[in-house]
Amino acid sequence: MYAVIRSGGKQYRVVPGQTIRLESLAGEPGSKVQLGEVLLVENDGKFQTGTPLLSNAKVEATVLEHDRAKKIIVFKKKRKKQYRRTNGHRQNFTAVRIESITL
Repeated sequence: MYAVIRSGGKQYRVVPGQTIRLESLAGEPGSKVQLGEVLLVENDGKFQTGTPLLSNAKVEATVLEHDRAKKIIVFKKKRKKQYRRTNGHRQNFTAVRIESITL
């Protein structure tokens, strides 16, 4: 059994027991959250799809930690013009473990 969920503008294929990194979610580490935007559920070869969301499907997850990703260096340069800019960015994320998928 797996599900396709939407969170933070991205889509993820999840199975129970999987750990994934999502855009920052509210909730303390150890708390349960419900990921309600379920697009598709597969169970024993049978697919259920929403238009666009499945109203009766829920995915429960446990918040593991809030952290920041590795730094990404953004470097801009215009040759022959003495223009150089270096900037860094670290994206916030929430690591969650998928507990169950219910219909």
